[in-house]
Amino acid sequence: MPLYEHVFLARQDASAQQVEELTTQITGVIEGLGGKVTKTESWGLRSLTYRMNKNRKAHFVLLNIDGPAAVVSEIERQERINEDVIRYLTVRVDEHEEGPSAMMRKADRDRERDDRGPREGGFRGDREGRGDRDGFRGDRGPRRPREDADAPAAAVEE
Repeated sequence: MPLYEHVFLARQDASAQQVEELTTQITGVIEGLGGKVTKTESWGLRSLTYRMNKNRKAHFVLLNIDGPAAVVSEIERQERINEDVIRYLTVRVDEHEEGPSAMMRKADRDRERDDRGPREGGFRGDREGRGDRDGFRGDRGPRRPREDADAPAAAVEE
């Protein structure tokens, strides 16, 4: 049987439990039509590149499917009907990827980066005060006092 990778995006308003139920429902349809789900990955709630149907975020789910083409057409039909599914994409592949997908490896790599601890300095945090400038203003030379600085003070005293 042909192999497919199927990714669908569920609305941000849906809870993780609702997304899990939706995944279970789709898996049931696949198995009911003679297919098999070899791997299920939930990539969690992620930001979208652009708004889709007034949503800025979505729950991403990957399913590796081993089944006939009728399975794919049926799950896509049901996802078009379902209001919780924003988008879906099914791609036929020659073989399924072993181990975690690229998105899960990226999440693990990002988690390892966070474990390194806080960074030193921060945004220009390593700079000392500006005492080394001594009033240097580039080509303009030193500042001269304003001539009209005393005028408003004299007018107030009268």
